Amino acid sequence: MFFALGVIAVLAALALFTIGTYNGLISRRNRYKNAYAQIDVQLKRRYDLIPNLVETVKGYMKHEADTLEAVIRARNAAYNASQRAAENAGDPTAMKALGSAETALSAGLSRMVALSEAYPDLKASQNMRDLSEELTTTENRVAFARQGYNDCATAYNNAREMFPAVLLAGMFGFTSAGLLEVIEVAAERQAPKVAF
Repeated sequence: MFFALGVIAVLAALALFTIGTYNGLISRRNRYKNAYAQIDVQLKRRYDLIPNLVETVKGYMKHEADTLEAVIRARNAAYNASQRAAENAGDPTAMKALGSAETALSAGLSRMVALSEAYPDLKASQNMRDLSEELTTTENRVAFARQGYNDCATAYNNAREMFPAVLLAGMFGFTSAGLLEVIEVAAERQAPKVAF
């Protein structure tokens, strides 16, 4: 009798532990998926701004058609990568592809903005100033959302990799969540040289 009660108590404790671990992993997974959705909102805003920016610049930078076309290609590649990432938020391959596409887009935008500095009329354009400010604000929002996503994905990965949850995570199909890392270009990390 006592043995049967002991077995039932152990099985009940094991069931409660399994349910608690499973629900905790589900909660953390939903948090990082929600955090990615916040990134997705900001990226869509960014992708919508870029064609307007290119159209504004196009009239002034007629000799820079290659740069403008490269920005549009990079925008389209980043948009496609973000769609694949949105389908399976946290997938390490999708997150890496999105990070690479975003790096290429940022490089193209930086080049376009740098070239626009050579056109005084363009710099003076209110439309250009407004779009540049919106793009800067959106870039900040993307960076903030990316940090939130990476924090949630790290918390989820930690929870699924710690003992004893690691014993159950694989059994229930909880795979590792990939972080969204934007690859920095080495030239961007160098301090600017100022000469007087």
